[in-house]
Amino acid sequence: MAGAQQDVGAPTSEAREARGVDVLAELADFYKVFGDPTRLRILRELMARELCVHEIAQAVGMQQSAVSHQLRILKQAYLVRSRRVGKEAHYSLSDSHVRAVFEQGLVHVGEGREKP
Repeated sequence: MAGAQQDVGAPTSEAREARGVDVLAELADFYKVFGDPTRLRILRELMARELCVHEIAQAVGMQQSAVSHQLRILKQAYLVRSRRVGKEAHYSLSDSHVRAVFEQGLVHVGEGREKP
């Protein structure tokens, strides 16, 4: 047989493209979560240390129910994780990538302010 033979298990270019679109949609959803100032304030608090809902609510000046709603969104996006301590849930950033994305965003915004 002449020419290169395609690996039977290899995805077609159409399959790779479809997967790429799926990944881009997931990435867009990921960045949408960062598009809310309230969620950013919560993430900023969690950058310092693990906190329970009432500590976060106090720090950001919101009702616990509103904070819980935002934490649910952050958790679904894998930006925060929780662990049980007795009857309370304690929240923290899910990993160092969350901190890096947040900090890089701050650097980028700061650079924009420095330009004339």
